[in-house]
Amino acid sequence: MDVDTQAWSGEGDFTVRLLAILEQIDGIAALRVEDAPASRSGTGYAFLANEIFVRFATQRTRRRVRRFGVLPGTRLVETPRLTLAALQSRLAGIEGIGPADYMDDGMIQYLRTRQVVAPYQTRGYKLVEMVRLY
Repeated sequence: MDVDTQAWSGEGDFTVRLLAILEQIDGIAALRVEDAPASRSGTGYAFLANEIFVRFATQRTRRRVRRFGVLPGTRLVETPRLTLAALQSRLAGIEGIGPADYMDDGMIQYLRTRQVVAPYQTRGYKLVEMVRLY
């Protein structure tokens, strides 16, 4: 599997956990992780947005076709071994990941929040992490 993390800062505990699980799933050929431009921070909160682009492995099968409507023949067709919906159902059953917060035909989205309190501070900040899989 090819994993490209050059455009990613490495921030986000949930993203790290999700990547470790995605690397183990058979049927995924490549992953590319990027920081989304929506990431920002302010007083009392930090918003991290990461995007993971998934390329599924394919398999070749022969399919019968008719050329010019008359001549019989075969054609090699590549079909993906896994779909985004099948990937989401696999991830939903994994402890620590769970079901997606939003999903459509082209994207899976997870949104996780946690309170971070640094040592020797009375006030912490809320960390909101959004991860989208395409």
